[in-house]
Amino acid sequence: MNTRPVRGVVAVAASLCALVGVSACNVQSDSDSAKSGESASAAKDLKVGWSTIYLTPSWMQQTLKMMQTDVTKLKAAGKVSSFKTFNANGDTSQQISQIRAMIQQKYDVILVDAGSATALNPALEQAVAAGITVVAFDSLPTSKKVVRVGTDQKAWGSMMAEWLAKKLDGKGSIIAMNGPAGVAVSEDRWAGAEAVFKKYPNIKIVSNLHSEYNIAPAAQSFASAYSANPDIDGVFSQGGALSAAALQTLIKDDKKLVPITGENYNGFLKMWKSKQKDGFSSIATAQPNYLGVIALEAAVAKLEGVKVPQDVTVPLPEITDDNLSEYVKTDQPDDSYPINELPQAQIDKLIGK
Repeated sequence: MNTRPVRGVVAVAASLCALVGVSACNVQSDSDSAKSGESASAAKDLKVGWSTIYLTPSWMQQTLKMMQTDVTKLKAAGKVSSFKTFNANGDTSQQISQIRAMIQQKYDVILVDAGSATALNPALEQAVAAGITVVAFDSLPTSKKVVRVGTDQKAWGSMMAEWLAKKLDGKGSIIAMNGPAGVAVSEDRWAGAEAVFKKYPNIKIVSNLHSEYNIAPAAQSFASAYSANPDIDGVFSQGGALSAAALQTLIKDDKKLVPITGENYNGFLKMWKSKQKDGFSSIATAQPNYLGVIALEAAVAKLEGVKVPQDVTVPLPEITDDNLSEYVKTDQPDDSYPINELPQAQIDKLIGK
């Protein structure tokens, strides 16, 4: 989910409902009625529900839009009859209750973006036992009984670290900016990065920060670390808002623009683009929103008899100085996450079709 899984502060239910039109029970309906004159059968007229730990962050909103577009296509093909989003508002216990409600309501497919790697397992396995096809994406549960669609977070960290190490010719001082301590995604990304940095003994990590994936707290943390280490040669950042906070601070204080790794957070991409002429260089990747589409397509394919892999690992995009223009969207908000759509042929290959 970003920067997964924490992409912003979870809003109260009232503000969320105002934003996305969710009913009082936190359910957003794309279509509540099945097609008339058609009976439900495997891979036809499927009743699909998406259980998400939260929906407020822009990444989630973009993911929902992509999924709704795919639902429209699948409806036209006679494969899906209804699609609802169940938002837990950051409450794992509520997410469990919503999953169990979907079991009782006899959903054919449950998609899930998990608020906990372990707490949801019993409910999800109950759904599988009831004959429901369960596909998780983005923030994944540990259960081996559900299909899981995600990216390799350790590879994310190693990609960023390897680029930075080579950019610095294997030597120099850096500040590391990680997500909140204890968050699985942050820990995995840093594990991947740390393994790379250990191969470069002349790279010194002068400060290892932990911050929410939001600009304000990240900027405060970076400013404090930078004031104590003003001669750094680079910044390892594992999240777009963190990268934006670091670059924004350097620009504001008119400091040397050292290399900073990043993510497809549009605010960071915009600054990167604007400072290329001044020699600023970066690399970025993304937790692509189309993970949700792949999960939906995998569920439908599984019900059609396709042998979908239990774990679908989606390649990480690579945004560089050379292809930055293909991603940055100057006409879109800073907190959006621009991503190119994945061709259907690539989706089919990933899910075993």
